[in-house]
Amino acid sequence: MKIVVIGGGNGSYAAAADFAEAGHDVRWWRRNASDFAEVTKAGGIVVTDFKGSRPVKLVPTDDLAAAMSGAELIVAPTPANAQADIADKLAPHMADGQVIFLPPGTFGSYIMMKRMRAAGCTADFAIAETGTLPWLTRKQSQTEVRISTRASRLPTGVLPARKTEAAIAIISQAFPDAIEKIEDALSGALMNAGPIIHPPLILMNAGPIEHFERWDIHNEGTQPAIRRVHTALDNERIAIREALGYGAPHFPLADHYETSNWMYGNLAHDKLVGSGDWHEHLELKTHRYMQEDIGLGLAFLVSVGEWVGVPCPVAQGLLAVAEAVSECDFRKDGRTMVTVGLADQDPAMVQTMLREGL
Repeated sequence: MKIVVIGGGNGSYAAAADFAEAGHDVRWWRRNASDFAEVTKAGGIVVTDFKGSRPVKLVPTDDLAAAMSGAELIVAPTPANAQADIADKLAPHMADGQVIFLPPGTFGSYIMMKRMRAAGCTADFAIAETGTLPWLTRKQSQTEVRISTRASRLPTGVLPARKTEAAIAIISQAFPDAIEKIEDALSGALMNAGPIIHPPLILMNAGPIEHFERWDIHNEGTQPAIRRVHTALDNERIAIREALGYGAPHFPLADHYETSNWMYGNLAHDKLVGSGDWHEHLELKTHRYMQEDIGLGLAFLVSVGEWVGVPCPVAQGLLAVAEAVSECDFRKDGRTMVTVGLADQDPAMVQTMLREGL
């Protein structure tokens, strides 16, 4: 299958390596092509996982039109704050039948579709989003990536939902046996684990993060008090999903720590901690855990709760603390039902639109 991989972050490196090793025709593109200079010079990257370290041949491209031509799947494991610009870049090149996959999306499916339609794109395509990045992974350098584990369950919603079967069939070729279809793109957005796991970890560890040069929020930073906040926050997410009529499984975060039922399967947290890759420097105010998982993801969760009338005091409290810590107004400038333009719409009407398309 011809797959376009967008971006140059941890997930994009892992995606390009995995798809190439699986025999797919990979076209790897990022907005700043000069950042690929070392990959181009090396002729690819080195991937390290449970099998060991090995080179993977990859040829990045700066020609997006050529990359998109004939592609069936476009995978964009980029930060959510890049989605609007990526939509602008993709809009002139989209073709009927193509699928964009956002792992995860933070309701980026709606934002990107709306933006591309406004730009005049009339292609009959779909955008899907899931609940987590399909890899626990970290770049070791510009030509090296380490993958600690891979997701085994990826609950995935599609926009428009009427194209779910066709879109899931395409995405499943890249992620065999992992994709699980769910109701629609909003259901997919409300599976996003980042706004549940990371806000308590960075806000309740703010002192150590700012004091120590490196700190592992998943190891010494994960204590029983923080886990209790995780559970309370996740219960609010699940209550919001249920109020919108979305069914189980809701992939409760507790399963990540306590069972083998979560998205990464068994022992994922142990593998994450054991790798040592998350013992890292965190710039608290600017890190993506703050600006993406809170400023976009948690702000969105709070706004959806308010939209459907579900109390979410833990989420609201964490968002307020994060705004004070970061000195940002995430309710005004982040991703909310107001900023995406749906706050005044009836939930049933929005779900109909998500089924039929923009």
